[in-house]
Amino acid sequence: MGIKTLSQLDPQNARVILRCDLNVPIKDGVITDDGRIRASLATINKLLAGNCSIVILAHLGRPKGERKIELSLAPIAKRLGELLKIEVKFSSAITGVASQARALKSGEVMLLENIRFESAETSKDESERSVLAAELATYGDIYIGDGFGAVHRKHASVYELAKLLPNAAGDLICAEVDVLERLTKNPDRPYAVVLGGAKVSDKIAVISNLLEKVNVIAVGGGMVFTFLAAQGKQIGKSLVEPELIPTVRELLLRAEKLGIKFLLPIDIVVAPEFSADAKPTLVLADAIPADQMGLDIGPASASNFAVAIAQCKTVFWNGPMGVFEFENFSHGTKTIAKALTQVDGMAVVGGGDSAAAVRKLGFADNEFSYISTGGGASLEYLEGKDLPGLVALSK
Repeated sequence: MGIKTLSQLDPQNARVILRCDLNVPIKDGVITDDGRIRASLATINKLLAGNCSIVILAHLGRPKGERKIELSLAPIAKRLGELLKIEVKFSSAITGVASQARALKSGEVMLLENIRFESAETSKDESERSVLAAELATYGDIYIGDGFGAVHRKHASVYELAKLLPNAAGDLICAEVDVLERLTKNPDRPYAVVLGGAKVSDKIAVISNLLEKVNVIAVGGGMVFTFLAAQGKQIGKSLVEPELIPTVRELLLRAEKLGIKFLLPIDIVVAPEFSADAKPTLVLADAIPADQMGLDIGPASASNFAVAIAQCKTVFWNGPMGVFEFENFSHGTKTIAKALTQVDGMAVVGGGDSAAAVRKLGFADNEFSYISTGGGASLEYLEGKDLPGLVALSK
């Protein structure tokens, strides 16, 4: 699917509506990882260099149509202004601001409040989304889609709005698509995919779609216990999705038949409860006590994964290996991140919690080939799905 680029549209002196992904983690009003804001700067600066005025649409969290103060974009407007070194005007209103939007001068930027405060943004009713999109379309003359983390959603500001105006993809979306195409079309081999995170259900379709494309799959995180349970191992109080055990067994059989190296942990760090202060104990993966839960892959497993990664030319990693936010259970994730920094080839960190983890654990963005901004969007692309936000921007 070819998408229109900024250079093809060549916006000069235009009133631009820009959809960004500024969905950053905020704790007690403080942004804890501004990676997605920084990732949006290239497109914004390019538009400003073309003497455009910019109205930015973005979301934070899942407010489900309610105004929630903790999900306001006000702190993001402040941080964006600091990074751009200009004032970013902030509008607490989302609709009814056409006059303010069209009064912006060249070089001025206005960020609207969380677009998901409007229930129509995420409505399953296309006519409701279309009414909101028609209102938003009055705020400018062209639309630039650059919120890669939302392109897998058929939302008003991502899909319907793009179809109402001359449009193009911003630099961030183009970069993301370029990386994902390299991962799916003739990647340098050996090719490894490392998956973690809490739920198998989030990743099962990706594993299924990638089985015939990769050489190595390594699985950690909370999702691994459904795999261990599928092998008949005792998993104690660990997270499990029992309804997916038959599907997981089929995947393991398919992998075996295809000759894929499918790595599961051989040791697990367990604790009696989910807590930063919980006492960690190392056990074998088939000997998790009934009163304990797995919270990280063990050091031998992490080392096995790292050795496999080191032999690969292409690596995609999505999902932490354990509860990286807790020091006692961050070792597995840190080991995988370190291994990716040493890959002789392309090493991609697949957005979401993985991106937050590498930064929290002290790694710099430039130690990896690419850090994606779109966890769910990246996964759906790798599943082989058409993403609505990319369809809307296609030639």
